[in-house]
Amino acid sequence: MTNDVEFINVNLPEGEHKSAAFLAKNPFGLVPILELDDGTIISECTAITEYIDNLRGEPTLTGNTAKDKAVIHMMQRRAEACLLDAAATYFHHATPGLGSKIETYQCAEWGNKQRERAIEGMHYLNKVLEKEPFVAGMHFTMADITVFAGLACVNLAKIMIPVECTSLTEWQIKIEQRPSVIASA
Repeated sequence: MTNDVEFINVNLPEGEHKSAAFLAKNPFGLVPILELDDGTIISECTAITEYIDNLRGEPTLTGNTAKDKAVIHMMQRRAEACLLDAAATYFHHATPGLGSKIETYQCAEWGNKQRERAIEGMHYLNKVLEKEPFVAGMHFTMADITVFAGLACVNLAKIMIPVECTSLTEWQIKIEQRPSVIASA
């Protein structure tokens, strides 16, 4: 699959995602986007994952049954809201973030509240991972990818994973050893 895709880096610190050319593709100025051969633009990680995972008709990341799909999407959204988005909001509002050229409005109080939310999210995910091998149950899914990305954002924002979140830390180590993660490093 990756042989069929051309990856194009977007220089966020330089504001390339706010350029007219990029905004013509995604008026929200957010990455990533997937541009199909017919010119269709798909943005939002969940939508891109859903599209790619279903191309061959045998989804592995987004579920096969109605129940699997519902649980995966529920956990995906929880991971996004309580970890990834919270940590990113803290980074953009309560730290220098990407710099004053990009961070034209900051609200430290809001950012710090989101830091608390990210820590609460890590505690929640730790409880989930005490009972299940993966975020949405027995199999690796897009919810795991989102938590892994969320922990990368936590690291970037210099938020420490609480020491008592041992199941989350062990899960992160297990995910870091996956061939796909090693290959992308």
